[in-house]
Order: sequence, then C-alpha cells, then structure tokens
Amino acid sequence: MTVLSDLPIEVLLDNLLPWLAIPDLIHLGQTDHFFARLCNDETFWKRKLEEDFNFTDERTARISGWKHLYRGLLNPKTYVWGETSKGRLGLRKIPSTTLRDVPYPVELQIKSGARIVSLSAAGWAFFALDSAGSVHVWGTLNGTSYALQHDGYSESAKPAHTPLRLDMPSPTRSISCGRLHATTLDDQHHVWTFLSWGRPFRLDTPALNATTLDSTPALVESGWNFSSVLTKSGDVYVWWPFSAPLKDVIAAQDVAMDAANQRAHATESGVIPCSTWELRQEPTMLPPLPQLPELPLGLAEPVKLVKLAALESRLIGLTNHGHVLSIPVESDVAVRSERWEYLPNFSEVDKVQQHPAYVSSQLKPPQSLRISHISAQFQTFVAYSPGSSSVILLGSHKTHANSNPLILPALQNNDVISVVLGDYHYGALTSTGKLLTWGEYSRGALGLGDPGQLPPGQPGGYGTEAHRSAAVANGGPYPPGISEPAEVSFGHGKAQRDKMFCFAIAAAGWHMGALVIDLEVRSRLTGF
Repeated sequence: MTVLSDLPIEVLLDNLLPWLAIPDLIHLGQTDHFFARLCNDETFWKRKLEEDFNFTDERTARISGWKHLYRGLLNPKTYVWGETSKGRLGLRKIPSTTLRDVPYPVELQIKSGARIVSLSAAGWAFFALDSAGSVHVWGTLNGTSYALQHDGYSESAKPAHTPLRLDMPSPTRSISCGRLHATTLDDQHHVWTFLSWGRPFRLDTPALNATTLDSTPALVESGWNFSSVLTKSGDVYVWWPFSAPLKDVIAAQDVAMDAANQRAHATESGVIPCSTWELRQEPTMLPPLPQLPELPLGLAEPVKLVKLAALESRLIGLTNHGHVLSIPVESDVAVRSERWEYLPNFSEVDKVQQHPAYVSSQLKPPQSLRISHISAQFQTFVAYSPGSSSVILLGSHKTHANSNPLILPALQNNDVISVVLGDYHYGALTSTGKLLTWGEYSRGALGLGDPGQLPPGQPGGYGTEAHRSAAVANGGPYPPGISEPAEVSFGHGKAQRDKMFCFAIAAAGWHMGALVIDLEVRSRLTGF
C-alpha cells in the first residue's frame, strides 16, 4: 500500500503542501520526523512568503529563517526616524526631543492597516510595498522645490504628510528609489518611472516587452538621476528621465495632462488615483561584460549579471559567479563609450585575504568567498556575502580595478544580510534581526536615542556631561558621529528590545526606516 511519504519529495512540496491551510501544515509536521523536516523546508517557506505576502526579499542576502518570517509577517510594524522636514517620516505627531528631530525609531501607523513587506527610501520620502502589491508613500518626492496648496500629486513637490496609497493598474512587485524619483516593477513585468506620485509613466519598448528572457525585466534599480533595468538574460538598459530627450517628452506630456485636468488629487480615503501614461522610447543598452576570470566558487552555468546597485551616476553589477563590476552612466551620450570594469579586490578571496584589515589585526580572513549581494546610494556601494563568516566590502564612486575596499571589522563574520546607505549614515541588518548603524548623526538618522538623554560616551550621545548639558540648554550642537556600528533599539528597555526582530531596512538622505516583528505578538497570533 502506498502511503503519503512514499511520494517524491518534489511532488509533496510542489503539489500538496502549497494547498494546505497553516493549521493543517502544522499538524502534518507533527506526525513524524519525515514530515517535520518536509514542513520546515526553507525553499517551501520562501516560496510561500512570495505567494501569500508578496515578499521576495530580493535586496538581502538572507539564506534561512523563512518560516520564522512567515509567522511574523502576519503583523509587521513600520518604524521611521531621522530628519523631519518635508513630511518625510509620515508621522502625525513628532515627538519632543532635545534637537527637534527624531533620533530613535517611532512606529508609523499606516491608515489602511496594510501589511507592509518592503520599504524603500528616496531623498525626502519613503515608498512602502504591502502584501497585496499596493504602494504607500509619504514625504515629498522632490524636496528641492515647492507645491501650492491646491496642487495635486501630479506635482513632484507636493508633500504627503501621512501615508497615502497609490492606485495603480497592477500589483507592484518591487521598488527602487533614486533621489528625486523611483522605478517599480509590477506583476505584468511592466516597468514604471515615478517623477511624481500621481503621474507615473510606463516604458513602452520592444526591449522590455517580456516576450523572451532577453526582454523580460528581472529587477529595477534607480540612481540619483537615472533608472535601469536588468533582464532575466543579464542585459542592462538605462534611461535618464531628467535629461533630454526624455525630459522634453515628459514636459510636453505634463502640459497635455494639466490641460486635461489630470492632476491626481488624493481622495478623502487616502488614495492617490494615478494618471498613468506610456512613454515610447528605446532605453540605452549597456555593453556586454568583459572577459572575466574563473572564480573558485563559480557556478557551472554561463556568467551573467544577476544584480545591480546604483550610485549617483554609476552602476555596480554582480554576476551569478560573484564578479563585482562598475560602469559610469553619466548620460546617454557618454555611456556609449564606456565599458564595464572588473573589480578583483571586491571579488577574489585571495585579494581580500591580503587586505590590511586582515593582515594587521586579529580579524579572521575568509577561507572562501562568493559575493552574493550589492547595494549602493549616492557615493558609496557595498558588496557582501552571507552567513556566519560574512564579508562586507565598502567602495565608492571613485573605486577602480586597483582600489582596495574599506573593511569595518565590526561588520565581518557577523551574519550581515543587508546594508543600506544614507548620505552620511549607514545601516547593517543581521540574520538574527539586529540593526546596526554608524556614520554621522544626520539629524537623528542613526536611531540610537535622544543624545540629550543618553549617558555621555554612549554611541549616539555626547562625549562629556558638559557637552550634553550645553546641548540640552541650547538645543545643540549635534553630537559627533560614530565609526563603530552600534545596535538600534526598537522599544524601551532590554526586555522590550529582545522581543523585536527587524527584517528589512531602508535609508537615504538623513532618514531611515525599518520593518519589525514583535515576537510576543507573533506567538499569540499564529500559535506556531
């Protein structure tokens, strides 16, 4: 007699488990050791997260803990902190602090009760993606200008002081923010560019029509003034919406839509009805990769780009074998004469082992290396690998083939799965749910606490009691920055902090945000 456990594991994972309700999955996993292992399969829970919660986690190096996350995503919390201008934190009430900023995480309430699963930060704003594929925004997309009171969200400088939801044609799957704009990818493989929240355009081109692997977008990435897309075959396309000729086409479209009174005023229920349009323009295709060396942990499949990270005017690329490359993307004209430059000191284990940070200290060098993730913002980029022996390598817009990375010892071998970058502050997320920040105070963007309340000498605070007392009395100056990463606390006191698990972070400008699971609430809600 054939029993359920006699079926191939692939059949069970692909055709049985996905159809079971969560309580049934739990009960099945309690029947014997075979089903206990099967019902805890990491790949199954990762796939279930994407199917049930629109959660891809494509921007972190997370390799495990997917079931743990699934339980927490039933009730995630959104936290924001830092500079308050232009409505960028979306808070209805700004807490009273020593320096009149928000120097610690404050929970943001999303009016609709949406389950936020991804967060992205622009220069003065945030974009949040929920489990249904809806996008929520707050702050000001173009913080360099001003809008009138009666303007709609077709104006890029129109602020959203509290979160608003964008009404788009299809569910969104991923978001990438530049300084003044954002690029998104929806579930129809359509690529959208937002220069304002109310008037996004879809790039209509055969190059991205999703009819072949060459033309199917895999991910989008925004630089400060450009957008880019990586296709599933590894090709990269770039466009510059703030420069001619696109700038002129967009300006003409704005005039026509203004005349038609399509100004995207928010509704009383907090929704921006987006006036979408199509831009028929061929993006610029970047040149192919150069000949690259074989790396020890490379895959059997052909080398191709699988990730992008954008600086102010440069793209960092990562191959499926772990090669890190760089290319300037200043303009449509300039990029045609550029070529990808391979960065061996960010890719090869023997080069990393010879770095002064390992040679001249007790820091344990990696025995093997395959860079699996990259991130970038403004003038800094990061290349990193996951796991307990994680390697975190920092570069800049000036990095070239012979440049050595910056290595911060506190970040190495620390299970770091994500690194985000503001203008002058930085954050690293670990697989254990801890957020570490370092850099300049940046109007509270480090999130380490009110410097007027912190004990002198504590990270984020003042060096002496005299400096602290003077700041409390005078409302300044700001405390010094920190070079050693320090842990951010969500909630007050160690008991509360230990109950909180951070699973996603975002940073830009002088602000930061995080998505957090309350482990105690999770247990009560899920029962597993």
